[in-house]
Amino acid sequence: MKLKLKFIIPLAILLAGGYFFYDYYSSAQTKEIPYANFCQLVEAGKVASAKIGEGAIFFESDGMELKTQNPDSPTLKEFLLRNGVQVQTEKSYADIISLALDVLFYGIFFAIIFGVFKKFISPNTFKVVKKTGVKFGDVVGMEDLKRDMAQVMEIMKNPREWQKRGVRMPKGILLEGDPGNGKTLFAKALAGEASVNFIPAKATDFESMFMAIGPLKVKLLFAKARRRAPCIVFIDEFDGIGTRRNYSGSAIETENTRIVTALLNELDGFEPTKGVLVVAATNSVAALDPALIRPGRFDARFKVPYPDAKARVELVQKYTKAKRRADECSDQKLAALFEGFSCSKIESVLNKAALIAAQSSRAEFTLDDVNAAIRAL
Repeated sequence: MKLKLKFIIPLAILLAGGYFFYDYYSSAQTKEIPYANFCQLVEAGKVASAKIGEGAIFFESDGMELKTQNPDSPTLKEFLLRNGVQVQTEKSYADIISLALDVLFYGIFFAIIFGVFKKFISPNTFKVVKKTGVKFGDVVGMEDLKRDMAQVMEIMKNPREWQKRGVRMPKGILLEGDPGNGKTLFAKALAGEASVNFIPAKATDFESMFMAIGPLKVKLLFAKARRRAPCIVFIDEFDGIGTRRNYSGSAIETENTRIVTALLNELDGFEPTKGVLVVAATNSVAALDPALIRPGRFDARFKVPYPDAKARVELVQKYTKAKRRADECSDQKLAALFEGFSCSKIESVLNKAALIAAQSSRAEFTLDDVNAAIRAL
């Protein structure tokens, strides 16, 4: 691109300079006569055509190229036309520059608008992850949920076989739980175990400064999922776009209603044999529109709880694998300290404890460091 500009810009300057030089040279070579003589020639019928320029009138009479001053009279053109002269009006340099600037402005304006819309509704808005790199073994706890998903994975891989038995694949699975307990990780693990494509999305992906872009993105997401089936569509922060519809008439509520309606249309448009499963994560089912979560759309709803004692021990072992801890920091003691903590908070506390120990030039963190980290977070 830079190489092309090196040639295009000088060429444009050269052509423009050539045009102005030619115009100036040709004007200088043309004989000029008084305006009164020009009017006499017009009235005598000796001028067939004339070109009205910014400062001069160019015409031909008796085979000679002539010019005269332009008086800038509002009746000049009428005078020439009444005497049968074909009139051509030449744009001034100011008009040409003004037109060029207008074209440049509108070109830049529409290029920006096109770029913005392309960014908002680009096919690359939602990335398709072919391999998540996560399996159920990477997810601590949720054993009941893993068992329930085993059959769903089998149906996803062979939807037609299960259809022959009269069993259709669920259209949607709703995961409810507080932030940080592994809903996103579980969705990735489900796609990894099933060896299917994974398309992650979140509520903010559907937000836009332009009206109607949100519903378009919903259609784009599900169209891509159908093309990449078998596929799992994961929508995080589902309560951010699936909230109860409110017909108050405000712009925000109208856009939310359109997004929810688009979601309903896409979910109802699924066919059992298409192999597309929607997994949505939310912190509050109560905030969702009832039409979205009724049976037939989201057929399964699972609670993702805080890790229990057994899961907390496994999380401690997982997150301290690369860290050094004092003997007093046993798995059981740490797990007891972390009761009521989310998975992500346990990881943050252990990481902070290791940092506190490092700041004191100690290789191992202690229970005091862990307690200090808990207070800090």
